[in-house]
Amino acid sequence: QAHLVESGGGFVQAGDSLRLSCVASGLDISSYAMAWFRQSPGKDREFAAAITWTGFNTYVVDSVKGRFTISRDNAKNTLYLEMNSLKPDDTAAYYCAARWDISEKLYDSRENYNFWGQGTQVTVSS
Repeated sequence: QAHLVESGGGFVQAGDSLRLSCVASGLDISSYAMAWFRQSPGKDREFAAAITWTGFNTYVVDSVKGRFTISRDNAKNTLYLEMNSLKPDDTAAYYCAARWDISEKLYDSRENYNFWGQGTQVTVSS
């Protein structure tokens, strides 16, 4: 059975950095496109960043461009999200997601992903 487990969230001050990790088990991510989504209280889960199975192509939403970087280490079966210059608006639960896909397409809709983690909370105070 496949599991995705996020970690690395926490309570930080505006301007600080965090690195989120998503470790997969029961699933070899080397054949999976992956992504990070986030959800704030009372809001829908929204796309943040995506990466293809090779890691050659990435895409981040405009609101985090220049501050967040998505990456992966297939040998470690792990997805990362490096978050710099954090803002209070970045406060959310962050979820990793995966879909089997060996094209170089990037997907930014929840419906495109089959596997989800349980989330890790990021809280940014001003």
